[in-house]
Amino acid sequence: MADDTGSASRGSDGSGGTNDSVFARFFGFAEHGTDLRTEVLAGITTFLTMSYIVVVNPSIMTDQPGDDGFQDGIAIQGYSPDEVEQMLAVVTILAAAVAIFVMAFYANRPFGQAPGLGLNAFFAFTVVGALGIPWETALAAVVTEGVLFVLLTAVGAREYVIRLFPEPVKFSVGTGIGLFLAIIGLQEMGIVVDDAATLVTLGSVASDPAALLAVLGFFLTAVLYARGIRGSIVIGVVLTTVAGYLATTAGFAEPGVLFPESLPSPQYDITPLVGAFIEGFGNVDAFAFSLVVFTFFFVDFFDTAGTLVGVGQAGGFLDDDGNLPDIDKPLMADAIGTTIGGILGTSTVTTYVESATGVEEGGRTGMTALVVGLLFLAALVVVPLAAAIPLYASHIALVVVALLMLRNVVEIQWGNIAHAIPAGLTILVMPLTYSIAYGIAAGIIAYPLMKTAVGEFDDISLGQWLLAGAFVVYFFVRTSGTLQGAV
Repeated sequence: MADDTGSASRGSDGSGGTNDSVFARFFGFAEHGTDLRTEVLAGITTFLTMSYIVVVNPSIMTDQPGDDGFQDGIAIQGYSPDEVEQMLAVVTILAAAVAIFVMAFYANRPFGQAPGLGLNAFFAFTVVGALGIPWETALAAVVTEGVLFVLLTAVGAREYVIRLFPEPVKFSVGTGIGLFLAIIGLQEMGIVVDDAATLVTLGSVASDPAALLAVLGFFLTAVLYARGIRGSIVIGVVLTTVAGYLATTAGFAEPGVLFPESLPSPQYDITPLVGAFIEGFGNVDAFAFSLVVFTFFFVDFFDTAGTLVGVGQAGGFLDDDGNLPDIDKPLMADAIGTTIGGILGTSTVTTYVESATGVEEGGRTGMTALVVGLLFLAALVVVPLAAAIPLYASHIALVVVALLMLRNVVEIQWGNIAHAIPAGLTILVMPLTYSIAYGIAAGIIAYPLMKTAVGEFDDISLGQWLLAGAFVVYFFVRTSGTLQGAV
């Protein structure tokens, strides 16, 4: 991991000179204790761990015709699912780049953004699939949510709500995200697999070439990191990918197991998607549409808030009260990204927990985000190569960072039951429900109840009670079948 305080002495261009480069002055390398080399490495690291979304988002959002006869994603007449996937890959890249550039130049934070996992599944499988709402209308809901976010962020409402987060929730978000990253990474590495009896269990690591190589790559990365090698996470991911390629070409593994068998041809014409949301506003059922917007709003709002606070904690960005200074700026990047993403034809854009990988590599300014955004744009030239880095390799970074983020747990007042229960719920619910937002919601609901139980009612603000009540309503709407009953 890069030294947070010593980098500036080498010169912000990483060459040992003075802090006088254009990048150093604009992004403020000196005051953030960083340099150009560190920021570039951090940006590459974040991109490598986020690059999977260029492949995963299109695969989730594209309708794949099956025997059930239901549409569960975007289907465009006259285009094959493969062509739609390629359109969505281009749209994913563009939406991510817009949001990230706002993050870099306006917010000056090292966070990467892209269409969010979970929200894209809700878009495809719940809104379009289970509810039968046209995908154009689903995009209209995304654009509506984005515009609403822009307005709320502009007047400071989003920052105000985030500042209502109870202290134990703020200090537990980082650890919860760490566990969330761990379960994602271990699953993609084949170390943790589904089990009908116990939900999860150990995978067949010794007989699964991808899992075995992922384990070796993880320990290689961990050793490099422990030795203080700069760019250790990038090196580990790249070497694991190269090893997979060499093993495939040498015949030790079947094509497609350790390295993609083939890369799809790109489809750059995205005109069928761009502006499709406008058609979606026609014949809208107001109640059902409002509920969909409400769900997108809550999940995106608190996913982003939790990620910013959690990753901000890992980077030492939080103040003494556990708040991220000027959080309205990265929130605005999220809001603009969501709006543009919906206009282009993809689901809600959010800040990525994978940003923690770049922060752990020493990324401290918008220069890290700028590198991530430029790499996303570069991926346009070779859209099919987005699949070149296997998930089992890229997700090694998530597990390494997850382990490092667990150290945040020491900030919690475990001896205070009014803090321990909200913090514990936040940490446990995140990975077990596969949602940052659900974990935050559980902690926020528990906090005023526990404070009241120990006789500290006066410590609870009206806003915290209202926030807890809003989450109770959200959980009811999300789990009671109200959405299905509205259409």
